[in-house]
Amino acid sequence: MSGLFTFAGLRDPDAKNPVPRGREARWLASGEKSGMLAHTRRRHQPRSALRLREPKKLPVALSTADATKLVTSLRTWRDRAMAGLMLWCGLRSCEVLALHVKDVDIGGRWITVTGKGAKQRRVPLDADVASVIDVYLLAERPASDSDQLFLVAKGTHRGQGLTAAGLRTIFRYHRDLTGVAGGHPHALRHTFGTVLAEAGVDLAVMQALLGHAHVDTTARYVHLAPVHVKGEFDAARERIRTQLH
Repeated sequence: MSGLFTFAGLRDPDAKNPVPRGREARWLASGEKSGMLAHTRRRHQPRSALRLREPKKLPVALSTADATKLVTSLRTWRDRAMAGLMLWCGLRSCEVLALHVKDVDIGGRWITVTGKGAKQRRVPLDADVASVIDVYLLAERPASDSDQLFLVAKGTHRGQGLTAAGLRTIFRYHRDLTGVAGGHPHALRHTFGTVLAEAGVDLAVMQALLGHAHVDTTARYVHLAPVHVKGEFDAARERIRTQLH
């Protein structure tokens, strides 16, 4: 059909061939018919070059009082160990659940953590958390063929690996019990990151401990640490004054 209009164009050079060709022939929306009349459909509207960037939410940390209240409400060695790994070692909840017994070196106080994208990192193990894990392994962990560290303690699924839903249930119960509305598993990790920032720990060290792929993610914790920011500001001010006098 396009050839016929091309021939007609030889007699009338101003006539435009209405049959789409090339990329134009593929400008069809889902459900539209193709063919000679395909040119009658509207061309795709180009996307606007303007982009609205949604602000990234800053991590929400728990106050010392709320973190203490939440953690002390936990009654089992297993639950205390999991909370300790997030609060004192900075692990994500999914990283805690993915731990195997062999990943924890209690004597050497190291943990091998498998993070996002199956990337592994070694994290120092807090001495108190190591003691809690040790007691859990010796006195509370049920006998099982599973080598996953944290297991279901009772019920029909006893001896099976604890799931993310199970962990959420534990924390939901203790949020209601203590009244700590922000007591989610990830809030414990955010509290760890905030404490590091307030202590003035180097960003590269924080990035390694938290397992962030990009340092920009780690830098968000500095925004939550006004004490650290003020300290750095005061130090910079003193250096400026020294140079000017």
